[in-house]
Amino acid sequence: MKVVQGKGASAGVAVGPILVKPVERQPEIHLDTCLDPQQELKRLQAAQQQVIQTLEGLKEKARQQVGEEEAGIFEVHQMMVQDPDLCDTIQGLIQEEHMTAEAAVREAGSQFAAMLEAMDDEYMQARGADVRAICGQLEDALSQGGRSWTELLTQPSIICADDLTPSETLQLDKSLILGFVTSGGSANSHTAILARTMKIPAIVHTEIALDEDWNGTLGALDGSTGNFWLDPEPQVLEQLKEKQLQHRAAEDALEQFRGRPTCTADGRTIALYGNIGQPEDIDLVLQNDGEGVGLFRSEFLYLGREDYPTEEELFEAYCTAAQELEGRKLIIRTLDIGADKKVGYFQLPEEENPALGFRAIRICLKRPEIFLTQLRAILRASAYGEVAVMFPMIISVEEVKAARALLEEAKAGLRAEGIPFDEKMEVGIMIETPAAALISDDLARYVDFFSIGTNDLVQYTLAVDRQNASLEELGKASHKAVLRLIDLTIRNGHAGGCWVGICGEAAADPELIPYFVAMGVDELSMSAGKILQTRKLISTLHGA
Repeated sequence: MKVVQGKGASAGVAVGPILVKPVERQPEIHLDTCLDPQQELKRLQAAQQQVIQTLEGLKEKARQQVGEEEAGIFEVHQMMVQDPDLCDTIQGLIQEEHMTAEAAVREAGSQFAAMLEAMDDEYMQARGADVRAICGQLEDALSQGGRSWTELLTQPSIICADDLTPSETLQLDKSLILGFVTSGGSANSHTAILARTMKIPAIVHTEIALDEDWNGTLGALDGSTGNFWLDPEPQVLEQLKEKQLQHRAAEDALEQFRGRPTCTADGRTIALYGNIGQPEDIDLVLQNDGEGVGLFRSEFLYLGREDYPTEEELFEAYCTAAQELEGRKLIIRTLDIGADKKVGYFQLPEEENPALGFRAIRICLKRPEIFLTQLRAILRASAYGEVAVMFPMIISVEEVKAARALLEEAKAGLRAEGIPFDEKMEVGIMIETPAAALISDDLARYVDFFSIGTNDLVQYTLAVDRQNASLEELGKASHKAVLRLIDLTIRNGHAGGCWVGICGEAAADPELIPYFVAMGVDELSMSAGKILQTRKLISTLHGA
């Protein structure tokens, strides 16, 4: 028996024979063999159309098997295949570097994916895998290849792979999939999302070296603990059988909370929202019965481009999100570029300690032309739903005043142009620095709400680098200093007439939620898949 530890991505238990995805062997590509760039561009265009058609078929299959919301994944992939920045980069490599179409796709895909994967934000890291997936499909189309390995699934099996693309996941016969185990991947990948939607147990990031000799060997996995067993012993199988029965009962119990308000045992209501990175993610929030969006990371519209997005591009994204929420609250965090989120055209200076440097609101106040464009787009979107705006990385009253002055300037411009917006749109700030927490009594006089970003608050309070894995055990939101700052922020916010939410990872931590409820928190925002279980937990607690 061999036991491997990974990260649980989709809860549940699975036992059955293993099917290992064959190792892909990339063909050798010679980067300087392109003799006719125009011919390579024609080949590229043909491959793009082929992939788009394939994705269209998968989109329809997704609609039938897992629903309209999940079908949107393949619509996003279709857009990525045609992304202007990615296409321009590929075409430039063909025309200027004389690369073959295959080489150009691989090189451009690696560049874009690496940029996303280097970020600290897990959501953006997962989008890097999407880029690699669609570029892999383009390479296959160019080489007339195909991912026929999915045809190897002929009996109920646990699928083991380095990673799986959403296309591969959907091409597999759902009725024969017992579970997924990947050596790479993330819990925020579209494949992990699909696994949760299809209620298939899944484990990611096991870092295990796969062996095709495992094919047919009995395997077992626990998607809640992240454990994977190769050739499990009888006592393990018995334990998993019992846990499987418990899991099914728990899933049934969670469904009882769908459609219900989030209330404590003594009747206090707490808003339960989801965090998103792009409008397409709203589907998952709604599917998990989220009551709104507490954090819309607006940076995605600025990434993977060669120039700033226009006001119209921003407005379209924000408006789409607001409309899809159908009256539920949408809190848009303004641009949080800097630190781990590097964007070339911003031409930011190199910094020895970027987490403490020129980022977020500091950039926006120094470059008001960028900020005003985003603020106008957010204001315009507020005419189409319940939109709120939130400023990140605040450390002073002066910053809030300056940001609000620019917001008023944007409002004045829209009024003069006769463009509608919500005159009473809520304005909030992120509390993610000790400075903001300690002066939250002063800050409360200038905003409508606080949203506590626990990820950065932990980092700055405890002097623990979020990106340093060796310090992970030190960077806990349960540290007394962090909890005291959160408690202070909630008390000061309420005293100043603000409602207070939490949007960091700690918002979904079952060990911390009782503390937050006791402190009197008004809103919690989290990954969509954790909403129902959090609602159930809150129903057992007593409010402040």
